[in-house]
Amino acid sequence: LIDFISSVNTTPAAELNIWYHALGAGYRARISGETDWPCFYDESMGMGRTYVKLDGPLSYESWCSGLKAGRNYVSEGRAHLMNMRVSAGRQRTELGGADLELAGPTPIRIEALVAARVEPEPTPLTEKLRNLGPLDKPYWHLERARLGNTRQVMVELIVNGLPVETRPILADGEQREIVFEHTPNKSCWIALRIMHGAHTNPVWVTIADKPVRVARSIEWCRKAVDQCWNQKKLRIRPAELAGAAAHYDEARAAYDARAKEAMA
Repeated sequence: LIDFISSVNTTPAAELNIWYHALGAGYRARISGETDWPCFYDESMGMGRTYVKLDGPLSYESWCSGLKAGRNYVSEGRAHLMNMRVSAGRQRTELGGADLELAGPTPIRIEALVAARVEPEPTPLTEKLRNLGPLDKPYWHLERARLGNTRQVMVELIVNGLPVETRPILADGEQREIVFEHTPNKSCWIALRIMHGAHTNPVWVTIADKPVRVARSIEWCRKAVDQCWNQKKLRIRPAELAGAAAHYDEARAAYDARAKEAMA
């Protein structure tokens, strides 16, 4: 039922955990940036941003259509992962494009234009940001990603929720091409991230016509349905309880069916 998940608003561990498991279950919910203003941040809106690639003029309708298609990345403003594309031989796709369909395990190439900026040298303010705890605001800030005393941050290749390869980049604000190579052995979703900085929507790779079904993620989602029901059922009117229970049963059945597919 969910079209997109809001992010860059609370701790990345919570936001990305839910989203990764939904993707691993094969649901193609998009990621979007959000400022829950004034509840989480009261100084301004724009803490969490959504950058959509458009083919024509900017309008609210075209922006929403691009988000719906997954042609976007999210960022807190200091890191950018642009024009992500995935290819295998002559086959090629990009964010929001068709699945990359392969007959079997095949080397693929992942490319993007990356830009990021941290201060040239660590300062008392940047060190304070970098040493914040995971539950301290701001939850997303690129200074949290600085590598030691360098001016570098790490770009990660994420496959079915796990980082499989990393590349350090100089975070001086300049645009740079980045390339990864990977050989998936099963259907997967692939994305790029700079932790605490930016994250793309995924590109989907289908191998031997099999859907993405990560057993661990489906199990997590199935347990989450029960956990949510145990909390919500206490706050539902008695007259509406049976109808609500039927919806939750429908969700359980959907995850149970996908769990069988994952086992197969």
